[in-house]
Amino acid sequence: MNSQLTSRSALILIVIAQFLGTSLWFAGNAVAPEISQILGIPGILATITSVVQLGFILGTLVFAIFSIPDRFSPSDVFFFSSILAACFNLFIVMLPMHLTTVLVCRFLVGFFLAGIYPVGMKIAADYFQKGLGAALGFLVGALVLGTAFPHLLKGLDLNFSWKLVLWFTSGLALLGGFIVGFFVPDGPFHKINSRFDLSLLPNLSKINALKSAASGYFGHMWELYTFWAFVPMLIVLFRGNEVMDSSDSLLSFFVIAIGGVSCAVGGIIADGLGSKKVAQFALAGSGLCCLLVLFVGGLPSWIWMGLLLIWGILITADSPQFSTLVAQSVPAEYRGTALTLVNSMGFAISILSIQLAQFLLNWLTIDQVLALLFFGPVMGLVLFRFYDRRMIV
Repeated sequence: MNSQLTSRSALILIVIAQFLGTSLWFAGNAVAPEISQILGIPGILATITSVVQLGFILGTLVFAIFSIPDRFSPSDVFFFSSILAACFNLFIVMLPMHLTTVLVCRFLVGFFLAGIYPVGMKIAADYFQKGLGAALGFLVGALVLGTAFPHLLKGLDLNFSWKLVLWFTSGLALLGGFIVGFFVPDGPFHKINSRFDLSLLPNLSKINALKSAASGYFGHMWELYTFWAFVPMLIVLFRGNEVMDSSDSLLSFFVIAIGGVSCAVGGIIADGLGSKKVAQFALAGSGLCCLLVLFVGGLPSWIWMGLLLIWGILITADSPQFSTLVAQSVPAEYRGTALTLVNSMGFAISILSIQLAQFLLNWLTIDQVLALLFFGPVMGLVLFRFYDRRMIV
């Protein structure tokens, strides 16, 4: 390992590795139609997506309870998690095809993604005392681009073998793990918390700065993944089509992917204005977009497309800044635990939001359902300010 690695070089390598590792996240979405056809079971996309999210939630919870990113080298945790996630992704190709096998493998992919995404943020935090908001902006931006990638594949109408997709994404994850494991040592600000402490999580819950940052993040997560999940359906509604075509997939890609750019730009702005201001502005702006979506249906396409792109920009720009505030709210030896715990709770909230949205579609149109997401940003902003004021008192 290179102990003289600069923070900038480390960030570049972590961003690349993070993108490669998190490519596993939505690989199941890309091959779900083929697997559904092979098994003769229609409509398994939502199930495959949900088991990955559930695996990630359980994984982050386990990592947080046992303080794994703080008690062990986070670079080693990233390395071994990448290997295990890649292997379970590949087992879908190598083992006999059964729905149970697919779901268990994808669940375990999600479980070990807990050692990639939040741990990647922990490694970055150990390299930056200043400029952490910008660093995490690039890091979360890489995840957003990975999220958008399946929509690009569908939009380009590329006929890849489903097995090739899984082989390819597993190979990318392995490469990402080797990059961190062999070329990114633990950062200069890394502090090891060697003991297992059952009282750690209750003690963390007493820190108002952490509760403030987490509240904003939870409001953001109530909105984010539901918007991403249903934006293709919203585009179909606004276009007046019956089914989704390749141009709808391409537009979905741009709406989601532009958020990766805003994460990076927002991080650079946060260096000057501070993470708090950027996070609050983005969360308030995306909440406003929730309401505006009610009024753009039937208007010229450039208006509603413009709104969706602006929404895509604002809805992600706050994520790395809230994570920055989480990391800065606790002592260095507890950063990994705090980040994984907040991630776990945030993703649990996202599943509740998605399931509620799906339920409400029985009575409401998709634009009306997505308009109701504004409750998340509103509550996030209110609680963020509430705990922030309590820190001053």
